[in-house]
Amino acid sequence: MEAVTLAFSADTPPLSVIAAAKVAGVSISVDAGALPSGSPPELRFSSGLSLHGVNTLLRYIGRVSSLPNLYGTDAVQSGQIDEWLDYAPIFSIGSEFENACTYVNDYLSHRTFLVGFNFSIADVAIWSALAGIGQRWESLRKSTKYQNLVRWFNSISAEHTTLNEAVSAFVGKRGIGKSPAPSLKSKEHPPKQLMDTNSSNSSSSFEVDLPGAEVGKVCVRFAPEPSGYLHIGHSKAALLNKYFAERYNGRLIVRFDDTNPSKESEEFVDNLLKDIETLGIKYERVTYTSDYFDVLMAMVEKMIKQGKAYVDDTPREQMQKERMDGIESACRSNTVDQNLAMWNEMLKGTERGKQCCVRGKLDMQDPNKSVRDPVYYRCNADPHHRVGSKYKVYPTYDFACPFVDATEGITHALRSSEYHDRNAQYYRILDDMELRKVQIYEFSRLNMVYTLLSKRKLLWFVQNGKVDGWDDPRFPTVQGIVRRGLKIEALIQFILQQGASKNLNLMEWDKLWTINKKIIDPVCARHTAVIEEDRILLTLTNGPDKPFVRIIPRHKKYEPAGKKATTFTNKIWLDYTDAASISQGEEVTLMDWGNAIIKEIKKDSNNKIVGLIGELHLEGSVKSTKLKLTWLPDTDELVHLSLVEFDYLIKKKKLEEGEDFLDNLNPVTRKETSALGDSNMRNLKQGEVIQLERKGYYRCDSPFLRNSKPIVLFSIPDGRMQTSLNN
Repeated sequence: MEAVTLAFSADTPPLSVIAAAKVAGVSISVDAGALPSGSPPELRFSSGLSLHGVNTLLRYIGRVSSLPNLYGTDAVQSGQIDEWLDYAPIFSIGSEFENACTYVNDYLSHRTFLVGFNFSIADVAIWSALAGIGQRWESLRKSTKYQNLVRWFNSISAEHTTLNEAVSAFVGKRGIGKSPAPSLKSKEHPPKQLMDTNSSNSSSSFEVDLPGAEVGKVCVRFAPEPSGYLHIGHSKAALLNKYFAERYNGRLIVRFDDTNPSKESEEFVDNLLKDIETLGIKYERVTYTSDYFDVLMAMVEKMIKQGKAYVDDTPREQMQKERMDGIESACRSNTVDQNLAMWNEMLKGTERGKQCCVRGKLDMQDPNKSVRDPVYYRCNADPHHRVGSKYKVYPTYDFACPFVDATEGITHALRSSEYHDRNAQYYRILDDMELRKVQIYEFSRLNMVYTLLSKRKLLWFVQNGKVDGWDDPRFPTVQGIVRRGLKIEALIQFILQQGASKNLNLMEWDKLWTINKKIIDPVCARHTAVIEEDRILLTLTNGPDKPFVRIIPRHKKYEPAGKKATTFTNKIWLDYTDAASISQGEEVTLMDWGNAIIKEIKKDSNNKIVGLIGELHLEGSVKSTKLKLTWLPDTDELVHLSLVEFDYLIKKKKLEEGEDFLDNLNPVTRKETSALGDSNMRNLKQGEVIQLERKGYYRCDSPFLRNSKPIVLFSIPDGRMQTSLNN
């Protein structure tokens, strides 16, 4: 391998080039002080060739990187990256520093990366420009001034820890210029992108390689069964396939494993494709196992003739017992002609054929029970959602999967570790089929507390009307949790943090919602609501005789959230719980207005508060008050709201083996509260996320249509301990 040396002047180390080499897995040696002050850095090759200038070196590293797409996925993205490389030096101009921060902060308001959906050398260049500033940037990181920029910077730092090594070695407290370390050897392996967080205290990362993988030759597949919607567990498999396809500049195929017509439908196919698009997964093509039904039947027939498979009419319960006990079926010794005759009965779907199945002749004495003559084909008279009633027999997943994997050129089949015992079966079937080997790569299934991920069990809730459908906010489906208010960016971050670990994961939802809060809080608009029941009217004796309106920001720290109109009147509504916390004579702060002094608390004969009298004290200091209260003007412009909270569908954190989920159903999983909201909420769009001041985050599920129909807002968890609706 050709040796490469980075030469530069000692007083101006090219941090972005050093950082890019580290994160890209490009091995270089450092020769600090080899060039006079002010000289552009050089990459010197042992062949005698050299490259000059920061941006030229960054583009070179992007092209030779072991990390995929570091210089973009196409020419347009490469051009966008070039623009960011040209922009990066502006941060070093003191007078322009904060303007540059403001620009990039706004640009990142709805983005994870600077270009497209992948980490690139554009991110390295801007990250390095900020890190190279030193103390000035570190001070800003601790403030709330540039929340999007800080979020992005911290995310890059956590994801690519080698960047911080470059900063430690080459940046002094005041910025670029610390004496560099004598040498730098970047490791020649992929970057540490996937995090293993099985332990709540774990923050260590690990490297993920596919065994025997070659860049440009990897082909993976995401193969859901179209018998339900995509849920959070499937998302892990989908995103890991996406990661490895990009990691190795390979291909990703989406294949529908549609071998059971009794459970599958076109509705599920359409919604799975919708969910895959929602996750941002790009694939080469969509295929179906049903595309291969004819060749699969030809294959099983060939195996019957070769004596590698036989037709068995043993009753199912007896067959299961024989498999458990390692007892060979009486049909195992059938002649080829007997097997073919019974196979023809299966193909016709006759009563005789329905009693039969095709089994592989593997090893009935193998300690691994999955190898004990597994079933390859069964009869099924139900029409198939794609091919109708053309076939009366259908292959099992165990038979079809290895065949289609090999046929489609899959190099690595990602499977969750729950299939571990069936790996031997998978390889044995491939051998008997005389097909090329496919490498299985295992990862742990993602399990969530208080959550059912079995499609059969989720279907029970749908069919029995316990939920509104597969997109119900209580469901762990992608559509369900998005409808609840989860941003896909948060889901992707959460799942990639689990990595490809083979350890079993039982994850807390709080961790996912905490990530989500960090994404929505800096950008979501603020509005005001009071609970309709028992609300209390506060009369301000010196309040405005005529209502007046002020235009104020919907988010004080995020200008793109827009403006809202707030009406000020001499009578305002407070939540009863707030009114009950006020003492007579107390000074309180009315948010977005100023202070007021409560002169009188009116109560009925049951000592229940029925009204408040107060006067404005706008010259009062908000720092001196204990209570900061939200309020609404007493006008006809207020809108009716329905605030909806959700609870888990089951009341047990983890069901034990054999435990029936029906015995652990939560009696109350949905609660609606009527409220009044500020008039600006008439403009909310479906899917918009907002914060109701002092109440939490909400997603608009049903926007304003008319006064008689309330706006429906779904409460979004914020990562704190969820309160049960059943208490």
